[in-house]
Amino acid sequence: MRSYPSFILSILSLSCLFAIGCGGETSPPAASIEAGGSSSGGSGESLSGSPVSVESGGMADTYQPQERESHPEVVLTTNYGAIRIRLNAEKAPATVDNFLNNYVESGQYDGSIFHYVAPGSMILGGAFTADLQANPTRSEIQSEAANGLKNVRGTIAMTRDPEYIHSATNQFFINLADNPNLDHVEEDEKKYGYCVFGEVVEGMDVVDKIAAAPVKDVEGFPSLPVESVVIQSAKRVR
Repeated sequence: MRSYPSFILSILSLSCLFAIGCGGETSPPAASIEAGGSSSGGSGESLSGSPVSVESGGMADTYQPQERESHPEVVLTTNYGAIRIRLNAEKAPATVDNFLNNYVESGQYDGSIFHYVAPGSMILGGAFTADLQANPTRSEIQSEAANGLKNVRGTIAMTRDPEYIHSATNQFFINLADNPNLDHVEEDEKKYGYCVFGEVVEGMDVVDKIAAAPVKDVEGFPSLPVESVVIQSAKRVR
């Protein structure tokens, strides 16, 4: 598990980067985001590399299976309400596979929290429990930030160590505003960007409600909601 001092350093370094990069932008400046799991933090297990699973039965005859496989949907049920997310396995196949098969299907997001809230920028979650214990992670994945998807309001993206491109594990964030400074620019750690792999299709009002929650600074956890914002369950629904 990555140590808290390293976690704080990642937040501070990204805060400085985004504050400088967003000068003159009309949209709110992008806030800091926590680093993803390190190579020492995972279990060492490799991703299966299997395609996104497709559930069976119950669909109309006119339904297209390929659409379902390419754009599966997940509902995050929180104590603030439900958030429905449509994933893009066509543009980010490895990232969607990791999110679904390593964390959603295994139930590892159930009981996790949104532990970082930056109004006007993002909410970050998936990595910690309500008592601020780190959830176990699988192996880090190759970043797909160069897939052409942008960090605009309502999209979901993976976090990573700002010094290591291919370090995403279980942490993700939902953009509250357009955050162009998080987009892929070039093959460089500081400009590679953060991989967008889906978008909120229902419940953006819930996301905004979470963003308005009072926050406090706790050692190792800046901008932590005063009342825990708990992901009670994460379930694939399509």
